[in-house]
Amino acid sequence: MYRELPSGILGVTLWRSGPSGARVGGTHVLPDGCMDLIRHADGFLVAGPDTTSQFSDLVADRPLTAVRFEPGLGPRFFGVDASELTDRRVPLDDLWPSRRVRLLAVRAEDDPVAALVDAVRGAVDEHDPMADLARALAAGAAVTEVAATLGWSDRTLRRRSARAYGYGPKTLSRVLRFRRAVARARAGDDFARVAADCGYSDQAHLAREVRALSGVTLGELVRSHPGSAANRSRLWPSGSIALA
Repeated sequence: MYRELPSGILGVTLWRSGPSGARVGGTHVLPDGCMDLIRHADGFLVAGPDTTSQFSDLVADRPLTAVRFEPGLGPRFFGVDASELTDRRVPLDDLWPSRRVRLLAVRAEDDPVAALVDAVRGAVDEHDPMADLARALAAGAAVTEVAATLGWSDRTLRRRSARAYGYGPKTLSRVLRFRRAVARARAGDDFARVAADCGYSDQAHLAREVRALSGVTLGELVRSHPGSAANRSRLWPSGSIALA
């Protein structure tokens, strides 16, 4: 069972999941540009930003408590560039000193939700320019538009994007457009309308992009269960789109 809870921190979503009772082999994580810190029975796992669907068996038979960072917010908290974690899952021990991890583990024994939220609070900049840029892209803004608003050169934008998102702004825009399209299709919109409204050249273009990023068809994604934690089926909150 999967559910999301408010964290009280802009751009950070708290989520929990537990065994469903049915034995499953695993599931596929759809790319969304986010980074997660996941507490499980054996410790803490960091999920980096994905470029394609990733297989995970983490939710198969164990309870999880986690925080999810919107694109651009995770690197400051974890202390590494997002590009070092792209398409990777690593133990938190690989990123933080062992003493810091142990302290978090001790606090999480009694109340994992409070421990994770307290660890994140004050450690992220809710209005970081890169997070604001990502929110603008999530809302459908063009990369050239947001770059012009920020007054950055293409080279500067690419460099900062690699550090903040794990890949360039065009790749992030592609991933976020895919997420919008999947959400619209799951809401019941006609696929042709989804393609037009989300900026694809036609329905065939939408189909190719969905297949490339998820490994399955849009129809299969619509039919799949949307409530799995590993599936990350919900778009992260849009927040503000201020680029100043």
